[in-house]
Amino acid sequence: MKIFDAHCDVLMKMLIEPKLDFLDGSLLHVTKSGMRKVGVSVQVFAIYVPEVIHPSMRFEAALTMAELFFERIINQAGLKFIGSKEDLVSLDEGEIGAILALEGCDCIEMDLLRLRTLLRLGVRSVGLTWNHANALADGVLEERQGGLTRFGKEVVSLLDERGCWCDVSHLAEAGFWECLELHKKVIASHSNCHSIAPHPRNLTDEQLKALIHHDGRIGITFVPDFLTIETKATISDVLHHVDHVCSLGGKKHVGFGSDFDGIDQTVIGLDKIEAYINLVNELLKHYSEEDVRGFLYNNFASCYV
Repeated sequence: MKIFDAHCDVLMKMLIEPKLDFLDGSLLHVTKSGMRKVGVSVQVFAIYVPEVIHPSMRFEAALTMAELFFERIINQAGLKFIGSKEDLVSLDEGEIGAILALEGCDCIEMDLLRLRTLLRLGVRSVGLTWNHANALADGVLEERQGGLTRFGKEVVSLLDERGCWCDVSHLAEAGFWECLELHKKVIASHSNCHSIAPHPRNLTDEQLKALIHHDGRIGITFVPDFLTIETKATISDVLHHVDHVCSLGGKKHVGFGSDFDGIDQTVIGLDKIEAYINLVNELLKHYSEEDVRGFLYNNFASCYV
């Protein structure tokens, strides 16, 4: 079965350790060889600039990751850049597509030209914040829990105009609701269900139902703390979140955003990209093949802009 994974942090790891081997390395969760083994057809690669990087250097770091994406992922590894719906539809059998995303807009500060530059370089999905506040909005861990700033609303309008995904994972709830008012293509690339695991990064039932009503997408993520309140997370915990989104009417709206290479702890039996096969096998025990194809690929692919 084809797989569309809506979030990984390979580029961030490559920024820190440029010699990491994407083709067949043991120090990455996501590699080309692992993707081939399990049938990943599309992977979203996030530009995430770590907070430890000085603010004056963050845009340069974002540009460096964009260069890593095109040089190491597209040119050297031979993945196909997916910059449009047409690119996605034209993927040949055996080809692996790669989408470029921006996770958090700290690097653009209050400069819309910087965002326009990243969009011109191929970014097709943008999350406004990471966990804390920036010039656009508050993140989920910001005590103020405010909504979008005036500049943040300008950014969301630009994303809507350009047909890019607006990613509300990491965004404080007030900003979440404003994005739904301002943008037609809203997704949560890697967030789970708050009613199951009450972590600030997870979405309430009201948020999940609003995304479903808005024809958005929810990428169930493999971050153990977002899956369960227990010490260890299992594939059964992943299925519980899929089940819950489906119970809210989201069978056509749920997919996966692993957050591989952005996490230190992994789900038991789901520790790297090729272990997706274990999740596929468990899903097929509980859902029809058509439903599983939707969860794994079709739901996200059908709303790509």
